[in-house]
Amino acid sequence: MLCPEMLSWVAALLTGILSAHLAQRLCLPHFWKDALFLMRVIRYGARLEIYRRSSRVVTVVDRFVQQAQRIPDKAFLIYEGVAYTYGELEERSNRVARVFGDAVKEGDTVALLMSNEPDFLSVWFGFCKLGCAVAFLNTNIRSRSLLHCFRCCGAELLVVGTLEDILPSLQEDGITVWCMTQESPRPGVHSLLDQMEEASQEPVAAERRSVRCLRSPTLYIFTSGTTGLPKAAVITHLQALKAAGGFWVYGATGSDVIYTPLPLYHSAASLVGIGGTIELGATCVLKKKFSASQFWHDCRKHNVTIFQYIGEMCRYLCNQPMAENEKDHRVLMGVGNGLRQDVWREFHRRFGDIRMCEIYGSTEGNLCFMNHIGKIGAVGRSNFFYKLIFKYDLVKYDLVREEPMRDHSGFCQHVQKGETGLLLSKICSQSPFFGYAGSKQLTEKKILRDVFVTGDAYFNTGDLMAEDEDDFICFRDRVGDTFRWKGENVATTEVTEILGLVDFIQEANVYGVQVPGIEGRAGMAAVIVRPECTFDGKKLFSHVLRELPSYARPLFIRLQESLEMTSTFKQQKFALVESGFDPCSISQPLFFLDCSEKSYVPLTSSVYDSIVSGQRKV
Repeated sequence: MLCPEMLSWVAALLTGILSAHLAQRLCLPHFWKDALFLMRVIRYGARLEIYRRSSRVVTVVDRFVQQAQRIPDKAFLIYEGVAYTYGELEERSNRVARVFGDAVKEGDTVALLMSNEPDFLSVWFGFCKLGCAVAFLNTNIRSRSLLHCFRCCGAELLVVGTLEDILPSLQEDGITVWCMTQESPRPGVHSLLDQMEEASQEPVAAERRSVRCLRSPTLYIFTSGTTGLPKAAVITHLQALKAAGGFWVYGATGSDVIYTPLPLYHSAASLVGIGGTIELGATCVLKKKFSASQFWHDCRKHNVTIFQYIGEMCRYLCNQPMAENEKDHRVLMGVGNGLRQDVWREFHRRFGDIRMCEIYGSTEGNLCFMNHIGKIGAVGRSNFFYKLIFKYDLVKYDLVREEPMRDHSGFCQHVQKGETGLLLSKICSQSPFFGYAGSKQLTEKKILRDVFVTGDAYFNTGDLMAEDEDDFICFRDRVGDTFRWKGENVATTEVTEILGLVDFIQEANVYGVQVPGIEGRAGMAAVIVRPECTFDGKKLFSHVLRELPSYARPLFIRLQESLEMTSTFKQQKFALVESGFDPCSISQPLFFLDCSEKSYVPLTSSVYDSIVSGQRKV
């Protein structure tokens, strides 16, 4: 039997353990989830460090070759109902490498202009096996932008899926063009499929793809800004490997089936989606183009467990007509970015308790946040240990001068917890910034120097963020999208979410427009009315009066049948801002917030003239 002293000691120990547990639950409720997640991040980072220090660097394509040897008969890709095994795509990429073995040399850059299809990967991997860097071209770009892309990355060879009208101008510039056809479709254009059939499927020497440094370029991915020409973001082997670990860090395994409806020329699909599938040894269901009506049918048909999303994709799914079997699926996780709070909640309500894993990071950036807790509205989570690894800061930002605020010593100023600030990420050996190909000026524009001390350098994300008391990081707005009105800052993301709560509004895009003679920009929203509904000016007026402060209420409403989007489902604002609110130049219905009528009333030419002349106060 235990003596009384021993019993007292055991009781005290149990009491201490229980007290510590309760204190942890109250003060650090996410401690264990944070710890486990951080351990996975550190484990993956340690692997990359081993790769970096080894005599022969391991790349994403090396990992693909390894998986093809380990699981050659497992389905790697499912496309339009046809399964392609790891072994089959390995052999097909070998054929591509054989065709171009004498045409290119190590260090060359080749360009790829193809939509989603299995041979996108065959060509990508084939050229990587020859030691080439590959430039992914957006299939929506045309002549002027396309020529600019070639000049940026220095490519002199192009592989296309289908022949485009812009090809003659490329040939005039000395670009060699290959097309994924059996026969040459035009003089001077080479056919590739017939030559692939004749080529050997045996692998080329591994030395051709050997990499001496993880920081050497492997891809060029063009960022799609709302204005100007595309910028060629340099993607190194290091960045590609980091992105490939995203699914694994979130707990995915080789038994998962991953649904990728995003364009492969975008980093989310190629680096996170395909790279992540390879890292796991999993299966990817590749969709040629996203379809909201076919999404859940595809998920059920292929037993999808993880899907990728971006931008407004989840909103499109929520806007689909309700069906009885909406929760009849095996999807456990969604991985992506740009999921707004209102859509997040509606998505859970409609389709079940799917774990939505937000990843924050730009194609060219040197910082990544991951919302592993799953808190609605957060793009990531930080803590003391995370900040030791990733050096980032939120600084005060002047929306009028469109630059960070600096103190009397010329240094940036930190924001308080919960306060919105510009997100900056320190450029150092742990978090390098590789910039853009072909333009030192564009690279330098993304760097802020002498931020906190003389000589330091930070990557300017261009995003306004806030970190709350619980260390959750929330996206507020893009610099340039946030505007000032009546001396206050208006965050378009917040206003968009509020408008989305109105029952007859299907989608909204909020922006600021200039009113002659008045400082700042007045709020305006382009909205789509649900098919079964009509626009109700009084109801909308009551809603914004109740939910928004006076300075954030949109003064103008523009009805549209569709909203212009980028190829990655992000709303376009530039053309809307430029067109303003003049009813003489806009054919769609316009409305004006009229406080005397307590309603949004039609914006006629006479109302417009009274606003512009200053007779009507706004």
